[in-house]
This record gives sequence, C-alpha cells and structure tokens, in this order.
Amino acid sequence: MSSNDVLGRTEGGDLRLVGLTKRYGSFTAVDDLDLTVPQGSFFALLGASGCGKTTTLRMVSGLEEPTIGQIFLGDEDVTDRKPYRRPVNTVFQNYALFPHLDIYENVAFGLRRRGRKDVRKPVEEMLDLVELGHLAKRKPNQLSGGQQQRIALARALINQPQVLLLDEPLGALDLKLRRQMQIELKRIQLEVGLTFVHVTHDQEEAMTMADTIAVMNAGRIEQMGSPAELYENPRTTFVANFLGQSNLIPGTVEGVTGETATISAHGQRLTLDAARCPVTSGPVILGVRPEKVQIALSAEEVPAGSNQLAGGVVLDTSFIGVSTQYLVKLPSGEEISVFEQNTGREIQRPGAEVVVFWDPSQGFGLEGGQDIEAGADIEEVAA
Repeated sequence: MSSNDVLGRTEGGDLRLVGLTKRYGSFTAVDDLDLTVPQGSFFALLGASGCGKTTTLRMVSGLEEPTIGQIFLGDEDVTDRKPYRRPVNTVFQNYALFPHLDIYENVAFGLRRRGRKDVRKPVEEMLDLVELGHLAKRKPNQLSGGQQQRIALARALINQPQVLLLDEPLGALDLKLRRQMQIELKRIQLEVGLTFVHVTHDQEEAMTMADTIAVMNAGRIEQMGSPAELYENPRTTFVANFLGQSNLIPGTVEGVTGETATISAHGQRLTLDAARCPVTSGPVILGVRPEKVQIALSAEEVPAGSNQLAGGVVLDTSFIGVSTQYLVKLPSGEEISVFEQNTGREIQRPGAEVVVFWDPSQGFGLEGGQDIEAGADIEEVAA
C-alpha cells in the first residue's frame, strides 16, 4: 500500500524554527534555536534530560508558547496558532488511547470529531498500515505495549498531519520490543512519506531510525548530521561521548605535512588525517572509538603505520558474546577501552601486558580546550 492510498500527498514544506527561544524566569530551556527539518524526513532530537528537546517539541505542537522566535511550516507562520489549528499531531510515551473505545473507534476518533460520516475505508487502511486490522474490535487493555503504540500512531496519522511529533514513544517498552518497533516506525515513515520529528535520549534509537540527528545540549544544538557523520566525525567531546563511547587522548599537534597531522601524546608520536584535525598547532584531543582499537602482546605484532601506545596493562575483561571488551591502563594512568570481535583469538585476562593500536584513518580530532571530564559525565547520563 502506498502513502497515497493511506494519506494522500500533503504538500506542506519544511518545518523551520527561527531564533526559537523558551525561558522560564531566569532559566533558558531553549536558546535561540535555528533549525530546518526537510519535508518527508525522519528527524531526531537527541539529548539528555533537561537539554530542551521536549520543550522544543511542545512549542512546535503549540502546547508551549515561545518566548521569542517563529515556527514555520513551509511558508506559513504557525507560531501563534492554537494546537488544534496546526497540521501537527503528537504520539506520546503513554499512548493516551481511550480505554472505553475499541481499536477501530480509537483510530476513527479524529475523523468523527471533524464530522466525517464514512470512516470505514480510511480506518481499515490505517489499521492495515500498522498491521493490526485483525484486532479492530479489541479494547486497548487487551493489546501489548507495542500494539498500543502502533494504534496511537495510526490514530495520529489518520488526521493527515504535515508533521508527526514523537515524544519518547518507545520509552515504556522492553528492550526487545523497542528494537522491533524502531524498525516498524521507520517502515511506516517511509511508506507514508510524512515528516517525523522524534525526541529521544536513546542514541541507538535515534541512529536506527533517523535520517538526520540534532544532538542538543543546554538548549542548543551541538551538532547536526546523519548518524554516520555524527558518529565518525564528532565536533565536540559532548557529541563524541553522547553518541557512543570514545577514547579521548590529550595531545599536542607538532605539525601538519600534506594530509597528515603529527601529534605528541604520552611521549609517543601519533598521526591523524589532517582533514579531521581542527587545529594546525597546539593542544588537541585525539579521539578513537573502542571498536577501532585493537590489542597486541608486543610492538612487533602491530601493523606498520599504525598508531600505538605501549606499556598497557589489562584492568578488566568482559566477554559479551559477539565481542570482548577490555579496559587497558596506560603508563600515564589513562584508561583505554577496546572492543574486539570474538573471532577465536585468545582472550587476554586482567594483568596481561599489551600494546593498544589503531589505524590513523580511524581517529578524529577535537579542539584541545574542550572538557574531557564533562564529556565522560555525559556518557554516564546517556547510558
């Protein structure tokens, strides 16, 4: 079934936020936000609790009034419109289904409220879209959490919004069901072709579903891009630690020759692609993801051209099936995380002396003035 069969084609244009600010007394929840969400995209606002992502969503839906700024849908300024006059619907974490109505009537509710008499065809099409047509006569309390979530989605989509807002919609589900619903939500978004704006604190959830992610921190967007771009090329320690884990090694750029930056760190010389190094001299933070790092028992085992840090001691070994996770302490006292795929190689136990190494092309650079410890704290919040 195509999106035209279910919703028709709504030409509404991009969602644009211009200088959007929300203050509560002296506290600024959202700070001068400029953002464009392309029509038909799956967009995620990702951040820890209190970063301003839900407040932003509520301003788009009309449930909060901006202190300053404007909200546009295409060329229309909807900043001052009442919620029910905006072509926007929201799916909440608690689903908000009507317990006294069966599934069919829950989905039909919006159409009936608008005075439409013949609702059978659109309701059946929407139930088919979420693959729950066979449960039309059941009550919400007879459905699983995942099924209730899909009915809430169907009820929102049947009103043909230009933008669908999803406020932590999978937060009440268990891990396995949450992963299944991530795939389902993306399938439905692709099928109906509407703009989805998804608020979440779950990095995996955002990366699984979204075309574009905006990482928010303290009311501002730290970085925006595709999941791969943010993961491989974070620009701040906050993003490096919020979107996955990172080893962040303080160093000094000694010079740049051609396409290579040379960095001094822990008494050893490391290299980095010059295009991924934000400075040409002075302090820098060299980042590398744990799954890009490997361990060797001696320098002789390290492939030529690799970055390496010798003299490490394994502090902890965790076997998690698909991989083994190591925590290695360097002579400097710094700890490096290593995630190695389990391919039959002997697992190193705590106390083993090792060399950690990685391909220089796998690293990224951050400006040296950034606070690594703050980034580490954020990682704990995100988890």
